[in-house]
Amino acid sequence: MPSLTSAPLRTARRTTAALTLVLALGACSTAGTAEPVTGATSAAPDPAYPVTLDNCGTEVTLDAPPERVVTIKSSTTELVAALGAADRLVGTAFSDGPAPDDLAGALADVPELSEQVPGQEALLEAAPDLVLGGWESNFSADGAGERDALAALGIATYVAPSACKEPGYQPDPLTFDLVMAQIREAGALLGVPDAAEQVVAEQQAVLDAVEPVDGVTALWWSSGEDSPYVGAGIGAPQMILGAAGLDNVFAGVHDTWTSVGWEQVVDADPDVVVLVDAAWNTAADKRAALAANPATAQLEAVREERYVVVPFAATEAGVRNADTVADVVEQVTALGLDG
Repeated sequence: MPSLTSAPLRTARRTTAALTLVLALGACSTAGTAEPVTGATSAAPDPAYPVTLDNCGTEVTLDAPPERVVTIKSSTTELVAALGAADRLVGTAFSDGPAPDDLAGALADVPELSEQVPGQEALLEAAPDLVLGGWESNFSADGAGERDALAALGIATYVAPSACKEPGYQPDPLTFDLVMAQIREAGALLGVPDAAEQVVAEQQAVLDAVEPVDGVTALWWSSGEDSPYVGAGIGAPQMILGAAGLDNVFAGVHDTWTSVGWEQVVDADPDVVVLVDAAWNTAADKRAALAANPATAQLEAVREERYVVVPFAATEAGVRNADTVADVVEQVTALGLDG
């Protein structure tokens, strides 16, 4: 498997720097410990390696393309598939829902290690040389294992930069430029930079074709009934709503997500409610809860059933975001709210 190093960095850098690859693009040394892939006709080093990057404050170096990859969370699974590398997946975990139709076929035969974060035993049985996590919390002693401990076992780890939480690494705010940089970074890590550029071009074309709505306010409700958990001002919900032309009623909260009170929702009186559809908290359940709550039942958006539905897997930074912007605009326009 590819040799690697992974160690905590002592100083935080700007978010954009954390998303920038430090690539050694010159000729590689043959001192790596990578074993030849079965059936390979040449053991010559790949000139695009080693790849070194600063990932959420951890330095990661790959000396050769990873051949056995595990993904945790739908966002990373779908990214690998979109980059044409699903054949390297030896396991996935913590799915947020079905993959989109254009990626489902490539992922159909990939083993599911766990419905949640896989334990270390399940992860090690898959014998990965790279694990991609959608959240930093995926890598913990109680989860898949801490990053330095996995590195000591010869397993590289990578967290989606959009999910970094440390000051200087957390996107503030998350933007589509950073999402595109994340796609390119994963492409370099996997050794498929051309595929990454194609994905970026496709995403940008979708965004360029969007005609944003105007003058419409929105609440983005993800989960929670007693205290709704809503999209705030610097995360993926705000990025998507902003690109769609919608005014997020909680954009003033400097966080990715936040818990609010229903009285705050009533005071905000959004024109439309974006309902995140998850298996554990469906959009249908949210509609019923809004109608049953005496306070929210009086909102015009609830009385008129002005809802936009977004699948949970599309609410985190990834390859679904551009299509989600277009879908949100289409749904809002169908409600007759544009302008």
